[in-house]
Amino acid sequence: MIIEGPIEEIIFRNEENGYTVFLLDFKGSLTTCVGKLVNANVGENLSLEGDFVNNAKYGIQFAFINYEIVLPTSLSGIEKYLASGLIKGVGPVTAKNIVQTFKEQTFDIIEMSPSSLAQIRNISIKKALEIGEKFKELKKMQNSIMFLQKYNISTNMAMKIYEFYGSNTINVVKANPYRLVEDIDGIGFLSADRIAKSIGIPAQSEFRVRAGLLYSLLSSTEKAGHTFLPKKMLESQSSALLELDGEIFSKLFDEALDGLVLDKTMLRMWQDNVEIVMLSKYYFYEKSIAQKLAVLSSTQNIEKINLDDEILHFEQRNKIEFHQEQKNAIFAALNNGVCVITGGPGTGKTTIIKCIIELLKQQKQKFVLLAPTGRASKRLSDSTGEEAKTIHRGLEVAQGANAAIGRFVYNENNPLKTDVVIVDEMSMVDAPLMSSLCKALPRQCKLILVGDKDQLPSVGAGNVLDDVIKSQTIPVCTLTKIFRQSDNSLIITNAHLINSGKMPILDNHSQDFFFEEKSDLEQIKNSIIDLVTKRLPNFTKQESVQIQVLAPLKAGVCGIANLNRILQEKINPASISKIELVVGDTIFREGDKVMQTANNYNLVWSKMVGFVEEQGEGVFNGDIGYVSKIDYQSGETIVEFEDGRVCTYPRTEISQLSLAYAITIHKSQGSEFDTVVIPVIAGAPMILTRNLIYTAVTRAKKMVVLVGEKKNLKRMVSNSYTAARFTLLKSLLKEAKDKIKELYE
Repeated sequence: MIIEGPIEEIIFRNEENGYTVFLLDFKGSLTTCVGKLVNANVGENLSLEGDFVNNAKYGIQFAFINYEIVLPTSLSGIEKYLASGLIKGVGPVTAKNIVQTFKEQTFDIIEMSPSSLAQIRNISIKKALEIGEKFKELKKMQNSIMFLQKYNISTNMAMKIYEFYGSNTINVVKANPYRLVEDIDGIGFLSADRIAKSIGIPAQSEFRVRAGLLYSLLSSTEKAGHTFLPKKMLESQSSALLELDGEIFSKLFDEALDGLVLDKTMLRMWQDNVEIVMLSKYYFYEKSIAQKLAVLSSTQNIEKINLDDEILHFEQRNKIEFHQEQKNAIFAALNNGVCVITGGPGTGKTTIIKCIIELLKQQKQKFVLLAPTGRASKRLSDSTGEEAKTIHRGLEVAQGANAAIGRFVYNENNPLKTDVVIVDEMSMVDAPLMSSLCKALPRQCKLILVGDKDQLPSVGAGNVLDDVIKSQTIPVCTLTKIFRQSDNSLIITNAHLINSGKMPILDNHSQDFFFEEKSDLEQIKNSIIDLVTKRLPNFTKQESVQIQVLAPLKAGVCGIANLNRILQEKINPASISKIELVVGDTIFREGDKVMQTANNYNLVWSKMVGFVEEQGEGVFNGDIGYVSKIDYQSGETIVEFEDGRVCTYPRTEISQLSLAYAITIHKSQGSEFDTVVIPVIAGAPMILTRNLIYTAVTRAKKMVVLVGEKKNLKRMVSNSYTAARFTLLKSLLKEAKDKIKELYE
């Protein structure tokens, strides 16, 4: 059956898939309706197709399977629709004046003759035309999103597609749905394939094979961190994805690859006698890094500066004594164009940076301190007493007209105004970000890269620190002598034991390293919840929300999805005073601890610096904050990040957030937490490795608590497996260095 009427109240809405529970005014009676809507706005007039059902918990409801947005015909309905906020610039007073003037002709006037609205008080010609345009745009948007939802595209993703293609959305998708894979971040091949099959595009279509090949290469970049794949491996992965094989597929594959190479989306070349394929942009990322590092490293001081006296004075003032390898690192950093300083926790990396900064000040040299994440930059700033920024903020995300020129304000045409750049936590810097940084470095700049080579590689594509070290083209200072640890501290000692393949000390006699033996996954989970919500807050005097759970996996009993759900209910339970928003399988609630899971260069933020409000754009993968407010009607969510930035997320961007009471160990890179709790569980040896548990332990400043079985911990500590990444930087660095050598010879 079909019922029709205006939405009177929204009871519940899942912003990810559009599932909505609302009250509809059907023939003067409020009717509870359930189903999927593009938008849910009070005042919208809907025609719903479905049936009344008796829900055991909620009683009689109208469950609809199809709907249409129908413009109301009554004067009161028209006024309520216009006043609902759907058309920006039209509020209750303006809506009333429009309806009183044009009566039943209101919608025809707005769509066909919007300039007529200017005869109403407080509506200028400009505003009248804007109202007309917004009304037309709203209709186009609703039609496009309803079209996409027929193919199980979520509301959020449908909005994202519409933002890209605009009023051309339906035509583009009908002509070639595989364009979605190339144009829209987050659209998977299977979604595009589902649409294509329903509109009759054959399995051997060139559009389909091209999209499958591109998606396979993109997936290897995003999921495994590769910057290229051997051609045979790419062909095998594409074949499995497309479910095509044999000679016919080989021919289709070669044709699609030729097309992608011809339009410069991909490159094919030979590397170590193996034919490889890579996305063009990743080749240029690694190429630009290699060329810049080679150029900078060729500018080392011809006459080495003797720093013995300066270092001695620093030691005397700070009442410390450097080990010779630390002195060597300081000397190398200040006498070479590029230098790498690597070492584990407690080996004095921060003290070395402080000494370098002091010597740079004496030499009247300008310097910039950078780190990949907000937490890492804050820690660098706190430990050195100097301003440190994230790499993104140091380069300044371009806005307005500048954004058309490049992603960052500082680039090859507008280099940083500095003599020296020091980058901490280099292990987590990926190839795209390193490329942007290298482009912004002035020709005579010194670059000092500091990090722990034994931590996990970057979440993003590339293996920059490891490739630079292994290229043997840049001076590398490896710190092995451990300094920072107290007698009753085991964090640093155990971190180095783990890194050397030895079991950590688990006697629970220290003040900062504890192991709790639990064998069952449910027991491990329950113990972690109890530790975070009761025992550790009492012991450490920290709030539960400050204690960070670092888990190896996303799924499972002890995965972050399950732990976040339980911790959220314990730490930030539902209440009448807290507004909630459902996005996919996640409930976001005011007060929740959240993490940004992707780089978003366009999200606007503001921050109070003293009495001045600073504004900018860009929120980045790994940023942690708290939900301060949710607007239930619009879905806008305000998040305040730990560095003071405040961002308003539109409904379409909320899926980039995740709960952060528990985060994966990979996502914790570059961050440091006072107290961490780590589940030690069994699992795939390719995932549960030595450097994974090493990275987790080294995230703790004051306390580590491991929960699980010793045999599983031993397996991880003994497992030296490191997933190989296909990257080109190492060989490109050697090549660039050789070319510069030839020039000098």
